[in-house]
Amino acid sequence: MKLTPFNITNFDENPFELLDKDWMLVTAGNKDHFNTMTVSWGGLGFIWGKPVFFAVVRHSRYTFEFMEKQTYFTCQALEEGYREALTLCGTKSGRDIDKVSEAGLTPVFFPEVDGVSFKEARLTLVCRKLFSQDMLEQNFIDQDLFTTNYPDREDIHRLYVGAIEYHHVK
Repeated sequence: MKLTPFNITNFDENPFELLDKDWMLVTAGNKDHFNTMTVSWGGLGFIWGKPVFFAVVRHSRYTFEFMEKQTYFTCQALEEGYREALTLCGTKSGRDIDKVSEAGLTPVFFPEVDGVSFKEARLTLVCRKLFSQDMLEQNFIDQDLFTTNYPDREDIHRLYVGAIEYHHVK
């Protein structure tokens, strides 16, 4: 896979469908050790003069450890027919199984950013972390959102904002 610098004028994906309908993977780590997880929360947008991807990852997720350590993370939209792989990557932990193998995914490495994607991805976004912050109860204006999504007031999400610097389209 060859990365190209991201150009927003060539991006014709519907961000709402990518996340809510299709689901995506968020992957962090390097060729020696990485993890991926399915996401349907998040977003694409423009902030601080940059196109960005917003990823939210719970502290309990194995991917969280990799997100904290790495400068870059990647986001993948898989080709049609990978719903079972996406389900597995969203319900099983990389701490317990080799979910990449079990999901039938083939890792591809980007040495220029020390990042990981998958051969089965029809779209890969390579994001450089710009910002992260926990979704703390006191920051919620709509307290019902916090109560509904964090009933035990634990295992909160951390929001990551990553500048989309490169992409690969199949």
